[in-house]
Amino acid sequence: MTAPTTSPPDRSFRVVAPVIALCWLAVFFDGMDVNIYGATMPHLLADDGLGFTPALAGSIGSWTTFGMLLGALAAGTLTDWLGRKPLVTGSVVLFSAGSALCAIASGATVFGAGRFVSGLGLGGLMPIGLAIVAEFAPPRRAALATGLMMTSYHAGGMAATGIGLVVAPDHGWRWVFWAGVLPALIAVPLVLKWLPESPGVLFARGRVEQAYVVADRYRLERPGVQQAPRSGAKGRMAAITALFAPGTRWATPLLWIASFAGLLLVYGVSTWLPELMRATGYSLSSSVTFLMVINAGGIVGMLVAGRTADRFGPVKVSALWFVLTAVGTFLLRAQLPLGAAYVVVFITGIWLFSAQVMVYAATSRVYAPRERATGLGWVTGIGRTGAVVGPTLGGAVLAGGNAGLGFTTFAVAAVLGAVAISLVPLAVNRSRSRGTEPSPALTPATD
Repeated sequence: MTAPTTSPPDRSFRVVAPVIALCWLAVFFDGMDVNIYGATMPHLLADDGLGFTPALAGSIGSWTTFGMLLGALAAGTLTDWLGRKPLVTGSVVLFSAGSALCAIASGATVFGAGRFVSGLGLGGLMPIGLAIVAEFAPPRRAALATGLMMTSYHAGGMAATGIGLVVAPDHGWRWVFWAGVLPALIAVPLVLKWLPESPGVLFARGRVEQAYVVADRYRLERPGVQQAPRSGAKGRMAAITALFAPGTRWATPLLWIASFAGLLLVYGVSTWLPELMRATGYSLSSSVTFLMVINAGGIVGMLVAGRTADRFGPVKVSALWFVLTAVGTFLLRAQLPLGAAYVVVFITGIWLFSAQVMVYAATSRVYAPRERATGLGWVTGIGRTGAVVGPTLGGAVLAGGNAGLGFTTFAVAAVLGAVAISLVPLAVNRSRSRGTEPSPALTPATD
């Protein structure tokens, strides 16, 4: 057996492009599936056979995000045991199956069950994709790599909006959900054939030579005991308890709160922006188009945030982005001229989505490699409580006929996210002040 090397050659984006591209494709379909619901919302509400009301539609949106919560917690804990590739495959199959169930639903109950099944897959995919990108990203470019991958979420959101605008008016909303079956047909074969398994996971499962082959191919450091996840049930429990170790015990709940606020914004806006804009006085077609515009802003934001965070640190960028999101969402209370409204929505999209993604980038720096997947799983999983609250809250506000209150609520959530993520470096430094030095993997979090 060849001894592990400690200084692998420089790793560039070109070397790891196939890995990031596969994650990009999977998350593209994730974004498409999430946004299909908001893109078809006006047609779902208009279908008397389903019996949707704004309040019921908000509740079903929360069923989706409750499934995401369970999926994220399960995937983040199980990925080091079962492996990255099987869980990516299973997640894609789950949300494709859920979309098919929605397409054949005869009533709100079956439709809601379909969205819950989709949520299990959608929630499981995101923390795994983030962990893969964090592991394979070029050194000092992890935030940019994360931002690049997450552009796919918004490209998928734009695709869902386009399908909703083109297909739903003439062919009905069911055909839009049938398009959600495509991930199982397109992404799964490619993932099975080309996505590499984590060298650390392979090492922990005793496949040492294979772990070294993958590490050498992508110019990663060959894994050792310190990089490999702990095996067995005790290992999975140890990874969870490590989130509250002396170096991270205060940072962990702050990351959860920031993720809660960010995902409340992401899923609340993705579900209800068309109806909020319509209630403010814009036409149906313009209101749905706003969803495409805010996702276009999200793509730009991911690229800007990733580059900026690699220079100044994801904590600072996330905090500033949350504040700018609060300003943008509050401005949408006013009925602006259509052109001005499109500009404000686009700019708000630049900040809103990437504020949350930079929480993930900060999380990748807070936890050591062997706890990273678990940490990301719990940050996204606990954060999904915000994704559960967001759609329900939006539906309740719309049922009360006050669209302005909905935008104010989103602005308050953005301020909460800014405060929580800003305190993460202080939480890490508190460990130092008490005489407990965090591991080297934690020190970048003090950016």
